[in-house]
Amino acid sequence: MRAVIQRVLKASVSVEGSVVGSIDKGLLVFLGVSGEDTQADIEWLTSKIHSLRVFEDAEGRMNDSLESIKGEVLVISQFTLFGNLRKGSRPSFNRAAPPEFGERMYEDFLNVLSGKLESRVASGQFGAMMHIDAQNWGPVTLVVDTQDKRF
Repeated sequence: MRAVIQRVLKASVSVEGSVVGSIDKGLLVFLGVSGEDTQADIEWLTSKIHSLRVFEDAEGRMNDSLESIKGEVLVISQFTLFGNLRKGSRPSFNRAAPPEFGERMYEDFLNVLSGKLESRVASGQFGAMMHIDAQNWGPVTLVVDTQDKRF
């Protein structure tokens, strides 16, 4: 699994002009699933997001977590995070999970993350063309890959 995580003041996702998910301050997570991902990847990544300390404390240091600020999470499925440009300019997505497996892992990810957080977890719509609006806060953007934890 690969995630691009952004700290936001607010974010929303729309499908065909209707908002399907929105949050106030918290984290916007773009989630890519590969065909090699397992439940262990879900557990590791949701634990990382749960404990991620990217919000400023009273002294202005990044010490606070989602729970500390009562933040929310918006998770958007994004298979393009596994785009490969090794053979030219047109990306190949052969490392992205097949749709059925990707959707199941995405739903499992949402359920596990919701169980770990006291805050609300909103989501986009798997496989849909989505419009995402986000007001970045910082900006703070992190890239996390469960197969390369040193990333």
